[in-house]
Amino acid sequence: MKRSASKAHYFLPVKTIVVVTVILSVIVFLTTSAFKEKNSAADVAGYKIFSTDSTESVRAFLQVYKVLMSPRCMNCHPAGEQPLQGDDSHVHTALAQRGKDGKGLYAGKCSNCHQPENTPGLHTPPGNPKWSMPPANMKMVFQGRTARQLALQIMDYNKNGHKNKNQLLEHARDTLVKAAWNMGEGRTPPPLAYDAFLNVWDTWIKKGGYAPK
Repeated sequence: MKRSASKAHYFLPVKTIVVVTVILSVIVFLTTSAFKEKNSAADVAGYKIFSTDSTESVRAFLQVYKVLMSPRCMNCHPAGEQPLQGDDSHVHTALAQRGKDGKGLYAGKCSNCHQPENTPGLHTPPGNPKWSMPPANMKMVFQGRTARQLALQIMDYNKNGHKNKNQLLEHARDTLVKAAWNMGEGRTPPPLAYDAFLNVWDTWIKKGGYAPK
């Protein structure tokens, strides 16, 4: 009895199956590799790291450290719950408190005195629309940190405000960070010019974000 043509079974030769399997495997491998490469670069999108250099990275961070430990930066990154002020980093005279969001506690909000722009006059409150301390759940303490401790803290995603390398690069360009170089009359600016700071900050991160020993 003849088998119906509609029910005929066709089988590919074994060699053909092997060839197809190999081709598919190669395609999957290349696609996966491209995906991994793309995502590793995405961590520093626009700032792809072509090489790392621990010596150059550490040398750059030591310059960064001088800026971060200056009163203009450290005063808003204290070890306690009160901001510091002045070139001598004394406790804020208004007895301000960090608060949950870093913008003050209860009626004592930072924005009560710190306006969007600097208040004219000697030693008057500096201003910025984003004026605040780091929030209570991510204090980012600078005060008392060694260069190694601070470098490790900044590069730790779980301690730096959940920032990847690209976001850290951009953070240095935030208006509140830049305000450290324009705090009004009577305040000493950080030891490096702003553009010089950006250069060493970028070099530190792009060359690997290494911490001094």
